[in-house]
Amino acid sequence: MSSYIPLFPLKLVAFPSEQVNLHIFEPRYRQLIHDIKESGGLFGIAVYIDKLMPFGTEVRLQEISKVYEDGRMDVKTLGVRVFEVITFDNPASGKLYAGGKVVYQENDPSVAKNIYDEFVFFLKEFFRLIGYEIDLSSALFSSFTVAHKLGLKIEEEYELLRISSEADRQQFLIKHLKRILPVMRDLEKAKDRIKQNGHFKNLDPLDF
Repeated sequence: MSSYIPLFPLKLVAFPSEQVNLHIFEPRYRQLIHDIKESGGLFGIAVYIDKLMPFGTEVRLQEISKVYEDGRMDVKTLGVRVFEVITFDNPASGKLYAGGKVVYQENDPSVAKNIYDEFVFFLKEFFRLIGYEIDLSSALFSSFTVAHKLGLKIEEEYELLRISSEADRQQFLIKHLKRILPVMRDLEKAKDRIKQNGHFKNLDPLDF
């Protein structure tokens, strides 16, 4: 199934179920926000990494939080689903902003318990090391809801976006966490050593 939707190319990856706050200042995107406010509130954030990428995320306008005197806006959106761009018109007919035909990616949410348990184990260790408290028991918790907190490069975030299976996405993030956690633990040990350098120490005498 395909749809024709307004498109907002940005150098960021928005994930389904994630809240994305945007500051709108260009006249073409102010027009986009006004148009979708009247027609259901859906548009697409198309990923731009050196060039327009094939995949992006449909988002829903939740609210216009603030309108400035010069017409700029702060808006809140929520990621809905991943799409692939089939056609791209810049601008869309009769508009200042771009639009395009997209097809929506099927998403398989099922995950084997062993994969999920391993994912949660490494996530807990990651958040412990950075001193960040997060509730991983929520039914809404998924790879997409934590991805932006894990220090991925934008190219890695885009690669994650393209994966249509939650199990495969969790395994992708497990590999990432296994790679960075040893470095984080070494940094934690280094910080502990630095803290100790300012204290008096009881040193055992050496027997030469």
